[in-house]
Amino acid sequence: MRMLETRDYRLSLERSRAALTRKDRPSTFPMCGREWELLPEVFAPIYSPATRIALEFLGLDEWVGVPRTGSMLEMGCGTGIIAVTSALAGCDRVVAADIHPAAALNASVNAARHGVLDRVRGVRSDLFDGIDGNERFDTIFWHSNFVLAPADYRPRTLHEIAYVDPGYAAHRRFLAEATDRLTPGGSVLLHFSTRGDVAALLRIAGEENRRLRVLKSAVRHEGEHEVEHLLIEVTPAEVPVRPAVFVR
Repeated sequence: MRMLETRDYRLSLERSRAALTRKDRPSTFPMCGREWELLPEVFAPIYSPATRIALEFLGLDEWVGVPRTGSMLEMGCGTGIIAVTSALAGCDRVVAADIHPAAALNASVNAARHGVLDRVRGVRSDLFDGIDGNERFDTIFWHSNFVLAPADYRPRTLHEIAYVDPGYAAHRRFLAEATDRLTPGGSVLLHFSTRGDVAALLRIAGEENRRLRVLKSAVRHEGEHEVEHLLIEVTPAEVPVRPAVFVR
């Protein structure tokens, strides 16, 4: 019962509304030793552990970070923390994409604030729709809206899309399209959690002939609930996989 409660999309919608209307919602906030700007209507990382966990998964949670090169696409960038920190750690080309135009702007604002606007480009994009079809990336990362909403639910705001995915339509598109946007040897990384429906994700992966491998996991107490966060690598399956299974 408690796990079903964490997966109730109505709880996530309540969290979305609360995050926008809190009287103490700041215009700037600290995270991982840096100060970040938060524009109105953009997902606020301070009200959820997910962004900090994502930084830890990617080795970007320390001040210096892990030096790296190459290109990165952050899908669902929000304030752009991951995109900007990746550029600060050494990535030479980063695209910060989000369906919300305010989030794409927020990523650019934070890139300018931290001196990497020459390497970080904020783009308004519904998944890959706004990305040049010829552009390829060494890493594609999406901290997804992993809570499953009914397929007929229509989000009332773009902010709600950061919290729920009706019918997992966005997850299906991501699994189907992401690997085609990689450079040779590149990686597709999906940040999911047990607030989402793992069985449904595996079913969709099998239908799209994708292999899922858990690279890292982290358990956090979120309110009264224990939630496991997963960093999942997505690759094409060499043979049909119906249903898919997690490889650990």
